Amino acid sequence: MSTDRDIDAYIAGFPDWRGTLLARLRELIDDASVGAPSSVKWAQPVWETNGPMVWMKAHAAHVNLGFWRGIDLRDDFALLLGDGDRMRHLTLRDGDPLPEEPIRDLVRQAVALNLAKGDPTRRRR
Repeated sequence: MSTDRDIDAYIAGFPDWRGTLLARLRELIDDASVGAPSSVKWAQPVWETNGPMVWMKAHAAHVNLGFWRGIDLRDDFALLLGDGDRMRHLTLRDGDPLPEEPIRDLVRQAVALNLAKGDPTRRRR
């Protein structure tokens, strides 16, 4: 099982703007998810409440912040991208303004959805 130190190591692996952004995203997610457990799963930091709900992943030119139940989130700021049947993400690049309050709102919604609907990785029959 991974620990907070694994997330620290993940972030430290990006000693440029991506690491700074990942660290701030972690703070926002931790704050908005009210202490939801986090770990490194699927090679990326993941937060869980009644199943996985939020993830972040650094790429060469951007950082993605993703939501398992993204299709069900109210996206008042039109931040979310994707066309799958469940997940959505937002893409952040170097120099982009960080939409902190909208991110907090999306995380809070993700927590509420997982509490209401259960683990999004388990399909209901």
